[in-house]
Amino acid sequence: MTVVFFGLFFISLLLSFALTRYVRDVASRRGWVAVPSNERHMHSRPLPRLGGVAIFISFSLCMVVAVTVGSYIPVLHSAFTFRTLATILVPASLIFLLGVYDDLYTVGPYIKFAVQGVAATMLFAGGLRILNIPVLFGEHQLPWFLGLPLTILWVLAITNAFNLIDGLDGLAAGSALFSTMVAFVVALLNGYSLVTVMSIALAGAILGFLRFNFNPATIFLGDSGSLFIGFLLSALALAGAQKAPTIVAVAIPVVSFGLPILETTLSILRRLISGRPLFTADREHIHHKLLQHGMSHRDVVILLYGVSAIFALLSLFLLWPTGSSLGLVLAVVGTGIWVGVQRLGYLELGELARVAQRTFEQRQIVINNLAIRRATEELKVVREYDQIGRVLQAAFGSNDFDGFDVRFKLFPGEFHPHSGLDTASSHRRGDISLHWTKNSGGNSLEGLAMWTLSVDMVSSTSKHRGAMLVHRLRSQRDLQVDINLVTSEFPIALADALDRTLQPALQVIPHPERDEHGLMAAQAG
Repeated sequence: MTVVFFGLFFISLLLSFALTRYVRDVASRRGWVAVPSNERHMHSRPLPRLGGVAIFISFSLCMVVAVTVGSYIPVLHSAFTFRTLATILVPASLIFLLGVYDDLYTVGPYIKFAVQGVAATMLFAGGLRILNIPVLFGEHQLPWFLGLPLTILWVLAITNAFNLIDGLDGLAAGSALFSTMVAFVVALLNGYSLVTVMSIALAGAILGFLRFNFNPATIFLGDSGSLFIGFLLSALALAGAQKAPTIVAVAIPVVSFGLPILETTLSILRRLISGRPLFTADREHIHHKLLQHGMSHRDVVILLYGVSAIFALLSLFLLWPTGSSLGLVLAVVGTGIWVGVQRLGYLELGELARVAQRTFEQRQIVINNLAIRRATEELKVVREYDQIGRVLQAAFGSNDFDGFDVRFKLFPGEFHPHSGLDTASSHRRGDISLHWTKNSGGNSLEGLAMWTLSVDMVSSTSKHRGAMLVHRLRSQRDLQVDINLVTSEFPIALADALDRTLQPALQVIPHPERDEHGLMAAQAG
């Protein structure tokens, strides 16, 4: 059997090598090329995109050879029935034709998903389906109305994941090669001849094509190749899961497809967090980020080959599943992904981390917010000027601000009462200033690195009272208060309090004395 497998591999390899050269030349002569038309394109000259044609034809011809050889080998003959081959090859051919059409013309994402959904349903009808999810449902077999959408989701995810990473020369094909070899090893050890032969034939076809696709590429994989390879690998994973132990069936394909799954997950998260449509193209994929870090095109591809190889190796550890091996693999994968994603510097994930941190700090944020809210309510009933300083000090003294400066003008007829508080009160350039700094005895913050927020104080009667400035020394620590509380109702309440406390005192005029009959006494004169 080993001779048969190696023979099929080399046949597929030679066929793919010869056909890729031929397809490249034909496509170039006929003008079936991808012209660099926007900043997302990494190539500088027109190149053919129909590399998937060579892979599909060489793989299909290799399957014909395998069926012919299988008629003389009983083990292969039992595996290569017409029904088993048709279950995978017919929908795979449909996906291939979809990719060819998209390479030559343009197909919208919804039409792509619709055709892929039909192909996934054909796999399900042929018996290749998700039977159970032990993490969620234990060993119970799923009913068809759950198994069908899950199978479609799996096929769509893996098919488009390999299409998504097809952004640099040789990246998608090289990553797929590692995943294909994992499928071959798992099927070989589990004695599933169909998946073994199909995966080794696919590996040969990819490797023969990769000679022309590695940087600098002379032909692209195109959707005809990336969609076909992704769909075929998702189908082989479903086929292998029928005979493998549960943990192997579930965990190994997910880990072995680690790079495309990670890329897809990051792309969806980024676009959801930033509010962009899911199907918009951008230059923020993993390979783009590595290029922005100063790496060369070839270095990025080689690095991601290494990442794919690590995922493949870790998935093979799960061939002998135990509690310790599964935990170790998950720990290594999780740690590696966390460290790698952090180094890439995605702004969206940084914002997500900030939200998570704010969740842990929520108790202190609530305390600080309540101090501002409480001060706002107290300012609404303040009647004495001295109370304003105490309320402001209580509002800002226990939160993340380091000082405040309230500057206001006296209107005609108003007077400035004396303040006996620690809060300083002084005249500056004709204005009245009420200022305070934290832990500094009223000393100025001038000369220190800080930022200042200035908010106009406009009373509820639209009277402009001046401005309130709050200061904070520069720090890496996030501000743990809702700034909207400081800028919305609080300055209005402060302006109204100043209106009340700075109003001129009413002069009390004594009434003339009246006699016992209620008449005012008259004075001569």
